[in-house]
Amino acid sequence: MTRSDDWPRASLNARGITKNFTGVRALAGVDLDLPTGKVTALMGENGAGKSTLLKILSGDYQPDEGTIEIGGKAVTFATPFDSRAAGLRVIAQEPEIVPFVSVAENIYVGALPGSRGIVSQRQLQDRARADLERFGFERFLDPATRGIDLSPAQRQMVEIVRALIGDPQVICFDEPTSSLSDSETGVLFDLIVRLRDEGRAVGYVSHRMREIFQIADTVTILRDGRLIGSREIRDTSVGEVVRMMVGRDLSTMFERNRHELGEVALELEAVSTDDVTDISLTVRRGEVVALAGLVGAGRTELALAIAGDRPVTAGTIKVHGVAQRFRSPADSIAAGIGLAPEERKADALIMVRSVRDNIALAVLGGLSRFGVVDRRKERQLAEKYIAQLRIRTPSMAQLMQNLSGGNQQKVVLARWLAKATDVLILDEPTRGVDVGAKAEIYAIVDELAANGVAVLVISSELPEVLGLADRIIVMQEGRVTGELTHAEATEERILTLAIADHFSAEGVQP
Repeated sequence: MTRSDDWPRASLNARGITKNFTGVRALAGVDLDLPTGKVTALMGENGAGKSTLLKILSGDYQPDEGTIEIGGKAVTFATPFDSRAAGLRVIAQEPEIVPFVSVAENIYVGALPGSRGIVSQRQLQDRARADLERFGFERFLDPATRGIDLSPAQRQMVEIVRALIGDPQVICFDEPTSSLSDSETGVLFDLIVRLRDEGRAVGYVSHRMREIFQIADTVTILRDGRLIGSREIRDTSVGEVVRMMVGRDLSTMFERNRHELGEVALELEAVSTDDVTDISLTVRRGEVVALAGLVGAGRTELALAIAGDRPVTAGTIKVHGVAQRFRSPADSIAAGIGLAPEERKADALIMVRSVRDNIALAVLGGLSRFGVVDRRKERQLAEKYIAQLRIRTPSMAQLMQNLSGGNQQKVVLARWLAKATDVLILDEPTRGVDVGAKAEIYAIVDELAANGVAVLVISSELPEVLGLADRIIVMQEGRVTGELTHAEATEERILTLAIADHFSAEGVQP
């Protein structure tokens, strides 16, 4: 859609935005300014009100109180169409992709080129190729690829290109890099800088401090549905932003107690799959071992093989010294292995079921008699872990889809705690999680290790890897390129091994 000439380069000014849901005040008199030619970061813990505010800007929600102006003109958004017509786009964190049509058709959905209802595939492909090149994504996306065959990163890029078609004046990005690699993030940041320099107003929501201080000009902080304040990036610090977000000092969030280690709980001997080759590693009871590496290193694929979701073509997986042959995830779970996958909404949680149901999912057999679940025991189990992990939910009957990302992740951890898992694999455990919830998840990992659980963590955030791990195993293109102890590890050493051409750790200079 092409913007109207009535909408020149325009700032957005929201005043007194208030939104109430049943029994909950999500926003209380929030002001937000998105000036032209600036990137304004919006930060806050999960549940702070960021998503609600973005849904009001996109027209999905309507405020109970408050006003919105674009370019000095008062606007109201009864529907998302009204928001788009005013020159505003909100790029969602969860892309909406039509699975069985092409990238080109996904980009122009609702506005396909053609005449008399007939789509010109040649015109469609040429136009998509030109727009992908215009926005810098041409080397990552083929216009002919079907939506169902796209990776999470590619789906996010399609969502971005779709939103930018039509020359929007105010553009809000909601966690756009959560599934992007470093190179893809670099292309996106180049695009955001270009949009800013063209005089557009850009809003940017992220939990990643490094990104905020790299790309933003100002930062606005929400807490508990209220505006805490705004700062110029050049005049603030990470510590100040964190304190404003959470209301407390989290300077020790990465600190862990180093525990006495027990026997080897998980051992891989020369394990190979279709995606990884000759992987050997151990994780002892009470130990946290991190798998580090760039996107495509094979870390998630290895985790899925350990969890019984990918066939092992060679080598041996041992649990407490006993060789295993996993034909399915059920076999892995029976052996005492739990997996908290990267895509928790799609692969770990039943979003339309309650917190109680999701916590009890792995132990229903122990809560049942003659196939009937003992609801009293189920409630007691849920109450125990909601309290223990400080899961913020109005009740155990709350649907998972209504919880923040951090609390959803805690429910996944609660499930494996209830199962008394010996080996726990955490794949990107703090992806899409705010800084306060991250600190709580780190504390849970430390407690698990203290209780003798063997923890294998996959993380793309190097400060997280350095803070959590007793040992770090670095992978590249399906192979292990080195191993570092906590004392030896630095960001530079990890990155050197992550981009190594399959040489050993002995060849890396400190």
